[in-house]
Amino acid sequence: MARKPDGPLRRGWTTGACATAATKAAYTALLTGVFPDPVAIRLPKGEAPAFALAREAAGDGWALAGIVKDAGDDPDVTHGATVIATVRRGPPGSGVTFRAGDGVGTVTLPGLPVPPGEPAINPVPRRLMAEVVAEIAAAHGEPGDVVIEISIPGGAGIALKTWNPRLGILGGLSILGTTGIVVPFSCAAWIHSIHRGIDVARAAGLERVAGCTGSTSEAAVARRHPLPDSAYLDMGDFAGGLLKYLRAHPVPRLTLAGGFAKFTKLAQGHLDLHSGRSQVDLDWLADRLADLGGDADLVAAARTANTAAEVLGRATAAGIPIAGRVAELALATAAATLHGAPVAVEVMVVDREGTVVGEAGG
Repeated sequence: MARKPDGPLRRGWTTGACATAATKAAYTALLTGVFPDPVAIRLPKGEAPAFALAREAAGDGWALAGIVKDAGDDPDVTHGATVIATVRRGPPGSGVTFRAGDGVGTVTLPGLPVPPGEPAINPVPRRLMAEVVAEIAAAHGEPGDVVIEISIPGGAGIALKTWNPRLGILGGLSILGTTGIVVPFSCAAWIHSIHRGIDVARAAGLERVAGCTGSTSEAAVARRHPLPDSAYLDMGDFAGGLLKYLRAHPVPRLTLAGGFAKFTKLAQGHLDLHSGRSQVDLDWLADRLADLGGDADLVAAARTANTAAEVLGRATAAGIPIAGRVAELALATAAATLHGAPVAVEVMVVDREGTVVGEAGG
């Protein structure tokens, strides 16, 4: 994850906001022959941003407009991508229909906000685009029967850096956004992907899902449980985002797997495991060693250790099962966050080589 810069951060715009503005410009040009540039839209919370056009073209019965996405200071993989809307007249009475163009994915699995076979354009962007079409159609005495094709050149390659393949969104990116605004370092897109992953797992009837902090812990889970790719939820640092959503949308079994340092923070009660937002408390770890019968020298060394890994190494050499205790307390944090939801939790703590060094539940 990119490091958050110091000072005030600049907000950006979602792919959904860009697609809406591009649709407004293209449909206006289709009806009038003139592209509004810049083109302004109104977002759900009342903001009215204006977007400069990066592309415009028109022909017999169609027009297109493109807008370069500006994600502000957020480390968004779609920053700088061009979101293009091509608007064509549709059959009488057809209303507004959507198509996935180059670089926009198609939904293939149930559980997402749009059904399989549909372009991966989420409900709020669809509504915003339909609203601008209705507004422009009314102003020009048109019925508003149009086909909107959204494309993002290069989007198929960018999508490989996202969780779309695991969510069953194939061929490109999703058109996202509930407010139209990207809040820098809010991590909303990551947490959104975790939630959609749970939705897909539930729709598929999966009995177990896995939340892992990284590829090493994910590989450890794969060695133990034969799970389909869609069972892995790409939790990263967002244990709270995963557990709170499972509280309301349970799956029968959950495996949580992660490194010793991150799960020490979970055991301490932290739900955001990012190093910039929670820290390993070495005194807390030292007290747990004392509880387990560690001698005074081991406990003192833990209080002044450079890293959690150093504490783990010293405890392992002394035969003190600190990783097991961390797993038990991480399990307790998970159970408390689930608030009695019917989810049986298993916790696996792994070392840097991927060996399971502590576990609980399951």
